[in-house]
Amino acid sequence: MSELQRLKGLLPPENQSWVFVEASASIDPPLITLEEIGSDEVEIQLDLEEWENLAIDHRNLLFWHEVGRIQNDTIPRDGWEMAALAIGLGGAIGELWVQDGLLLLMALGLSGFAGYRLYLKNNSEKRLQDAIAADERAIDLACRFGYSVPNAYKSLGGALKELVDKTRKKKNRAFFEDRLEALRRSAEKARAEMADQQGSGQSITSENVYG
Repeated sequence: MSELQRLKGLLPPENQSWVFVEASASIDPPLITLEEIGSDEVEIQLDLEEWENLAIDHRNLLFWHEVGRIQNDTIPRDGWEMAALAIGLGGAIGELWVQDGLLLLMALGLSGFAGYRLYLKNNSEKRLQDAIAADERAIDLACRFGYSVPNAYKSLGGALKELVDKTRKKKNRAFFEDRLEALRRSAEKARAEMADQQGSGQSITSENVYG
């Protein structure tokens, strides 16, 4: 079984008909990313050469992170905002010339909406929160596919630590470090909940989250 076929088998049933897994055709692609390929279809794209250097458990959790992004509807969209912003600003300038108040308000509204969407897309805090939410979803998906809660946390934590170690750009490395810290806090919360439910239960410590 090829790696792409194996990953397709890790898609939840509700995503199998419209989410596809393919090798990236880009030059110097990211390790794993999402792309909308139609109004109702999404492709998970992989740099297979780098991907297959990772441990299988790490691959699985990083894959489920992307599935989590899909399920949370935080897929990066086409860059229509810049075009809409340009049209809106151009229209506003034109309506100032002809002094049509209604059309001016419509043009300003389009510019404002496009500008707000651009702000959200480029806001680092929202990007981080979306990634943390997808990490939580990845843990849930791992458990659906047979992982124990501690092993799911350990595998995702190990994958993120590996990404930290391999990432040269300081800003990108900090992004993975922030996700790792959020995962550690989530693991400690899960450990406390398991201890409440099961007494001594299975332990999840900050150490085993890091793999």
